[in-house]
Amino acid sequence: MMNIENIQNFLEQKCNLQLQQCKFLVAVSGGVDSVVLVNVLHELKIDFVIVHCNFQLRGAESLRDENFVKLLGEKYQKEVFIKTIDTQAYIQEKQVSIQVAARVLRYEWFDSLLQIKTREEKEQQTISPKQWFLATAHHADDNVETAIHHFFRGTGIAGLHGILPKQNKIIRPLLGVKKSEIVQYAQNNQLTWVEDSSNATNKYTRNVIRHELIPFVEKIFPNVVDNILHNIERLTEVEMVFNAAIEGIKQKLLVVKNNEIHIPILKLQKQNPLKTVVFEIFKEFGFAATQVNEIIKLLNAHNGSVMVSETHRIIVNRNWLIIAPIVTTFSNLIVLENIQEELIFKEGILRFKLNEDITNLPTDANIASLDFAEIEWPLIIRPYKTGDYFYPLGMNKKKKISKFLIDKKMSITQKERVWVIESNKKIVWIIGERIDHRCRIKPNTKKVLQIVYQSVK
Repeated sequence: MMNIENIQNFLEQKCNLQLQQCKFLVAVSGGVDSVVLVNVLHELKIDFVIVHCNFQLRGAESLRDENFVKLLGEKYQKEVFIKTIDTQAYIQEKQVSIQVAARVLRYEWFDSLLQIKTREEKEQQTISPKQWFLATAHHADDNVETAIHHFFRGTGIAGLHGILPKQNKIIRPLLGVKKSEIVQYAQNNQLTWVEDSSNATNKYTRNVIRHELIPFVEKIFPNVVDNILHNIERLTEVEMVFNAAIEGIKQKLLVVKNNEIHIPILKLQKQNPLKTVVFEIFKEFGFAATQVNEIIKLLNAHNGSVMVSETHRIIVNRNWLIIAPIVTTFSNLIVLENIQEELIFKEGILRFKLNEDITNLPTDANIASLDFAEIEWPLIIRPYKTGDYFYPLGMNKKKKISKFLIDKKMSITQKERVWVIESNKKIVWIIGERIDHRCRIKPNTKKVLQIVYQSVK
């Protein structure tokens, strides 16, 4: 049976909250769940305001719900925030479902309100400012439906724990309470609410699970809801152990280099169970469970093989897999008409200096010392491209830059960051690597153009 004391214990223990230090935005639709949530928080003497989204999807019924929520605010003497949204326009623009549109739009608004309220709380300059959270009326039946939905749709272990009691700034005080108990509480306390007609239809997947699947299974397993709730609790604890093990594996395998992740192929191949480890590593970079087998094939693929997600690439580079962000081609050329003190470009900063001392020149690859007499202006700073060649310092024969980079065993992503300085169609410096032999400092050099490269990576 639902009671106030149980909700308080849930908030303090499961959500780890100190209630007297909290303020809530309460998402209220006008249905029985959110009405009961408002009443419970009122009884617990928690400071809160009411927030309501009018999605304008149900005509007069949407306006009825909005007016009901306003009256609810008057009843409990709480401030009410209403957001009227043109949901259909968003759906047409983004080409998403009604459910996705409503979820994105309401949580974007809730998040902005949380930020405003948090800022206002801090500006009051109290000794101990309270924390603002968003409270939603998700309950135990919602949790069961979510777990079932995730199971049939296909998910990792994270999806099987259902809805979390606390997720960042979102709190679900009624998550441990069944729908029947919520309705009974409302009736016992003579609370009134409105019904959303869309909840009675099977237009949405969740409604099919609620109205048809669960009742059918209950005929065979009468305690199915309780059993799933117990499983959710156990799986939540199993997930904690699982995540700790996966994190240990990641620490051993993943090598962070700038904005890339490098993974030794031989070590990854030895992991067991391999499919699970691969999924947990690569899901963070936009790769789906359906791509796991293809990723595993990369472990035996030839050098340079690539696989992509929407945000990242996996590249085979000899004995390593490299996970790198997808970058767009940087085609702009920077034209330098004359010497300037500093030039900022995509890969870093170039600093220029002209001097007449040709002795004690630095040998650092990030510093180019060029014979000024060999330089023709303007200089062009750009990414290297296929077909570029130069005469590497110490050689009298030209060499393609692509071959030079291969000899240096550069990966694909490293090559993408290689820029050159060009003077009258002649490469005078592969920035940070090597100058052209024709521009070297010679005994008869009168002036030195010194360029210092500082990487931003």
